[in-house]
Amino acid sequence: MHLPILYQDADYVAIDKPPGLLVHRTQLDVQATEFALQMLRDQIGQAVFPCHRLDRPTSGILLFALNPLAHSFAQAQFAEQKAHKEYHAVVRGWAADSGLIDYDLRSEYNPEKSHSAQTEYSCLKRSQIDLPVGRYPSARFSLLKLHPLTGRTHQLRRHLAHIRHPIVGDTRHGDSAQNKFLRQHCGLQRLLLRATQLQIEHPITSTRLCICAQEDHTFSEILQRLKLV
Repeated sequence: MHLPILYQDADYVAIDKPPGLLVHRTQLDVQATEFALQMLRDQIGQAVFPCHRLDRPTSGILLFALNPLAHSFAQAQFAEQKAHKEYHAVVRGWAADSGLIDYDLRSEYNPEKSHSAQTEYSCLKRSQIDLPVGRYPSARFSLLKLHPLTGRTHQLRRHLAHIRHPIVGDTRHGDSAQNKFLRQHCGLQRLLLRATQLQIEHPITSTRLCICAQEDHTFSEILQRLKLV
């Protein structure tokens, strides 16, 4: 598999991670054999250091540093919430025009701890498919632009589930009836969550990098089938 490179200079390289690919080796899936870190290292012929996380089922922009200084600089921006991240997601139901989800998330590794978490969202389009889903006579969807202000584990998926608009295709926090509907009528086998823009300051030039994802043809095709374009 060749990883699409969205940006590269002497300090950073950003790829368009496909859904289903782990960033690096993890005990969560010891059977996995492909990882973005090793694949990118072999592809460009040098060591790479992941600057942030991206869930396995999420596609889109994933930034790597090419040296320890750039790595530390980027990680500090993510930790201090100075990096700007945008995502697009398809969710169940008709969401509000915009809003702020301010809801603490319990640690998935230590249930006794919880962390503050905030996500801004805006609704780009709504649609309705006149086919029954579960106990409802039709299926409603919204296309959202998401801006996480914090970076908690599975934050976007958990926050959208909290406001009763789970992300389509989410097998852990989503709606099983709607996921089944999308598999049957659209052949959907993935999470409809995509990292579409990343802004971060460059450690050498002090300019603000703005990296945008390319069109995901599968994602776009699903949007067309759900009347969200």
